[in-house]
Amino acid sequence: MLQPKRVKYRKVQKGKGNMKGISGRGHTLSNGMFGIKSLDQNLLTSRQIEAARIAATRYMKRQGSLWIKIFPDKPITKKPLEVRMGKGKGAPEYFVAVVKPGRILFEIGGVPIDVAKEALRLAAQKLPVKTKFIVANNYDVNA
Repeated sequence: MLQPKRVKYRKVQKGKGNMKGISGRGHTLSNGMFGIKSLDQNLLTSRQIEAARIAATRYMKRQGSLWIKIFPDKPITKKPLEVRMGKGKGAPEYFVAVVKPGRILFEIGGVPIDVAKEALRLAAQKLPVKTKFIVANNYDVNA
């Protein structure tokens, strides 16, 4: 499971403004030839990211490389069940990554396009956002 080794603040506000607009960074392929790009905004938990990673790597059968381009660094707190209102904010329960439209979620390199497309399709099924398969500009179709 992905989570930060240490954080400056144990609890952060959830915030509504951090999900507005399109992704200002992380919207171009940097490592692989293929990737999936988010088309809507959501919070992705570390469990969802891990499930998508396992689905993609299992299909690729340990060939090629997979890069995860998002990291869950925002703690989400939760109060225990059947606890009355008040008495402060709950304890951190899990970590999420804030995903905006246009953000690259996963990249794949070193495999043929049909393998990459199917692996990323399986990964996208595990995520709560709509995604789009993208190919790098310098990808040679004939190779």
